[in-house]
Amino acid sequence: MSSLRPFCLTAWLAAPAAAVLLLLAPASHAQTQAAQATQAPAQSADPAPASPSQTTVAVTSPEQRGITARAIDKVKQVAKSAGDVFNRVPCLPSKGGSKAMGSLLHVASKLVAGQPVLIVAFGSSSTAGFGASSPEFNYPNRLAAQLRRHYPTADITVVNAGVGGEDAPEMMKRLQTQVIDVHPDLVIWQVGTNAVLRNLDPGDTAKLVEDGISRIQAAGGADIVLVDPQYSPAVNQRGESAGKMVKLLGKVAELRHVGIFPRFEVMRDWHENQSIPVESFVIADGLHMNDWGYACFAQLLGDDIIRSVGQIKLGVNVPADVRTYRPM
Repeated sequence: MSSLRPFCLTAWLAAPAAAVLLLLAPASHAQTQAAQATQAPAQSADPAPASPSQTTVAVTSPEQRGITARAIDKVKQVAKSAGDVFNRVPCLPSKGGSKAMGSLLHVASKLVAGQPVLIVAFGSSSTAGFGASSPEFNYPNRLAAQLRRHYPTADITVVNAGVGGEDAPEMMKRLQTQVIDVHPDLVIWQVGTNAVLRNLDPGDTAKLVEDGISRIQAAGGADIVLVDPQYSPAVNQRGESAGKMVKLLGKVAELRHVGIFPRFEVMRDWHENQSIPVESFVIADGLHMNDWGYACFAQLLGDDIIRSVGQIKLGVNVPADVRTYRPM
């Protein structure tokens, strides 16, 4: 995988601590194999200024001061964790660079209009966050924190709909209730790894994914980004099947005009081009990512989303079939 640039933490100084906490800190929740969500409440509007004769002084109770102090401490802890995870091994961008992910029109239009943005992270255990030391370090929470730092006034929700052990056949059974029915602006669909491990036909998986994309698009046209299998020892033992899966998912993305995050190639770049030992980003089971792996994955994915949205907001015409690609 191509690595990413380190997190930028200067945004912590841009607003009062309590407001920053509400906008940036991902909600704490148990790491389960059920749908989970993190949401940043929308900022309240500034109150109208009082006239000189009506000026009042806010009185803060000891309890309120205690809440504020705890909020400041939480902001500091989250800011520290965002940087600490990359202290030993930096998350560097791929030397190959990257092209635009494609047109994320729904996300861009909602941000421009100041409307809430809902993202569904749909997938299996690497979406649920198996291998992370805490829910804070699963990729949907890291992605939510990054997007909220970059868009500090936006109301951004990232729903974690990852269920361990599943692949396309099981995911299709909950596509309606956990994806389509919540009316997302962006669906990030991580798929294919368990199909490789279970020796399922990559062609069958690709067909199911294409059918799922068609259903999502027909239901409202949410932006879609596919995430292909991870580069790890367990997957690499089935290299031929993994290679076919990666190619077929890329072909589906091209045909259906959706984005793709090339996780397999990005993680391979970490090891082969950046000389990072596999055990630095994969846990002892040889399959799932650790805190650093999830954080760097989320950072690079977030950078692609931000770059694509930025191009649309600036009026750059990005064809819908332009997909993320990093020469390795």
